[in-house]
Amino acid sequence: MTGVCRECREGLEHCHGAIVHHASFAVECTEDCATPEALHALHLDCDAVGCTCAEILTAWAVS
Repeated sequence: MTGVCRECREGLEHCHGAIVHHASFAVECTEDCATPEALHALHLDCDAVGCTCAEILTAWAVS
């Protein structure tokens, strides 16, 4: 077993970061990368990383 991921070993475009999906439909990567969203293996809802944008949008929609 090596310390290199399969995508790195094969020379495939990818990112070791995670895509964070926000309630406003914006996305961002946890790494500073330009890799397309679809090439990330890990996708998270923003509240999983402590973002409160979903709460703010919900409060705004209710008021």
